[in-house]
Amino acid sequence: MRSFILKSLLSRVELQREKLKDYRNIVMVQIIIVVFGLVLSEPLIEDSKSEVSKFIISIFSFFGAAYAFMLWDLLRNFTKSRVLVIIFLGILSGIVVTGILVEFPYYQLIHVTNRQAYLLTIHGLLFPIEITVIGFSLRDIFEGEFMTSDKIWGAACIFIMIGISFGSLYDLITIARPGSLGQNFELGLPNYSECVTYSFSILGGIDPGLTPSRLIRNISVIEAVWGGLYGMLIIGKLLGLPRAENEK
Repeated sequence: MRSFILKSLLSRVELQREKLKDYRNIVMVQIIIVVFGLVLSEPLIEDSKSEVSKFIISIFSFFGAAYAFMLWDLLRNFTKSRVLVIIFLGILSGIVVTGILVEFPYYQLIHVTNRQAYLLTIHGLLFPIEITVIGFSLRDIFEGEFMTSDKIWGAACIFIMIGISFGSLYDLITIARPGSLGQNFELGLPNYSECVTYSFSILGGIDPGLTPSRLIRNISVIEAVWGGLYGMLIIGKLLGLPRAENEK
């Protein structure tokens, strides 16, 4: 009985270390993706076919593929359902491979005739996965009796993921209804980067300087309220937990 308890404790500690590593890696990649979206969007909007834009798209695609794999790797910590894990792996692998074949800036390997439908499909598959991972991560953060490092990194991961996922939602809306953000941007990475910029402006309480459609404006209110509520809940939860003495 004692050996079983020790084994369970060991596996729980190992799981915390694995989640800590996964959360930390995702946060690093999230920061890079957000910085690319916020800082390097101007060349993409001015001319997405320029050499600078091609380089930016190549780098962004690499980190986007890494982010997709990390989402799947994080999901494995939260569920024992092999079916769910395999389905998500298949979807994310399909998104990454298709995206590389269609969006590779130096040589287009696959030509898509209906780009709008293609982008709607890609983002329509990715958005539910992001929401699912956020849901599992939230449950993980609010479970447990001690404050551990993985919860701190998890809280940061979820906050950034909220901004990215709302950016994906705005991107979906603007793909279906171009101009919904207040301006017409080229579909693809230029439009996505503007949607991410808009999303984090809402989360940060900054005026995005755009006049979006009523739908996006109303969703923005939901995002702002959810972001503020999340911050209060996380602070209240984590500060109210005692720190684990055996955490290293």
